[in-house]
Amino acid sequence: MTTTHPESDVILEVKDLQKHFPTRTSGIIRRASDPVKAVDGISFSVNRGETLGLVGESGCGKSTAGRTMLQLLEPTGGSIHYNGRDITGVHGADLRKLRTEMQMVFQDPYGSLNPRQTIGTIVAAPFDIQGITPDGGVKAEVQSLMERVGLNPEHYNRYPHEFSGGQRQRIGIARAVALRPKLIVCDEPVSALDVSIQAQVVNLLEDLQTEYDLTYVFVAHDLSVIRHISDRVAVMYLGKFMEVADRDELYANPLHPYTQALLSAVPIPDPRKENKRERILLKGDLPSPINPPSGCVFHTRCPRFREELSETERKRCTTEIPLVQKIGNHEVACHFAGAAKIDVI
Repeated sequence: MTTTHPESDVILEVKDLQKHFPTRTSGIIRRASDPVKAVDGISFSVNRGETLGLVGESGCGKSTAGRTMLQLLEPTGGSIHYNGRDITGVHGADLRKLRTEMQMVFQDPYGSLNPRQTIGTIVAAPFDIQGITPDGGVKAEVQSLMERVGLNPEHYNRYPHEFSGGQRQRIGIARAVALRPKLIVCDEPVSALDVSIQAQVVNLLEDLQTEYDLTYVFVAHDLSVIRHISDRVAVMYLGKFMEVADRDELYANPLHPYTQALLSAVPIPDPRKENKRERILLKGDLPSPINPPSGCVFHTRCPRFREELSETERKRCTTEIPLVQKIGNHEVACHFAGAAKIDVI
């Protein structure tokens, strides 16, 4: 799916992006087997200064998509355009230069930091790698960044294990914004944090976005976090986009059965309403991305397929891959998209 914007506003445009991981059979003679189709043909664009939320169940391919956009993983197919330039498969010096404009905040606030390096060394790494010396010197700039993200500049010589999880994630954010990039992919940056700390980190990211004119692709499985920070939301399932819409429109009127099921699982703060509300249940496990279902990949778990469709309509779901259709402000990959019959949020 892709949403059209004025060309000057688009900072990132992805077309038919694919990332397949090769597999081999077990045994004495190992042969090539069907690949894992982690990302299987997604298209979208991101405007300057906006936040695109990428949401879905664990294993749907959203983190792989984020890493592939930044060339941390080489795409199997499709194209990635940044500022109008095709950056698909860039390597070496070109990729290193690109890192000054595109960065990532990783999910694990401890695993993404070198335990043998001090915080000062970690946050200064982008300057050292790119050969950049900021005004006032690297140390002064690093301490200024630490203060900006809510850390004590005096802790410059401490090691990652001396900080809490929330503080470690702030260190990762300081490193990501050090060179003032234009685009940052946030790969579930708050999923490992306590709820109260999550709010602090999300607010910090929003403040930095305003201050540094950043564009975010924000990957998460928490629909409440996505609703708070995103301008638009893309719902992903088994390597494909199911629905893309503006945040308020998506949450108020989801059209894809998968989006409706996800939103029906979001708790409502009012206990009386929560107790009366019905849930849309998905039956079965997420299918294997090695051998995804034919036709619509969601049909094996779709409540609409199971309860509402005729035999002829079901046959279409199992044999025909749904094309993206524009319904109002939504882009939906479903043969029988429509509003939910119950309140979902």
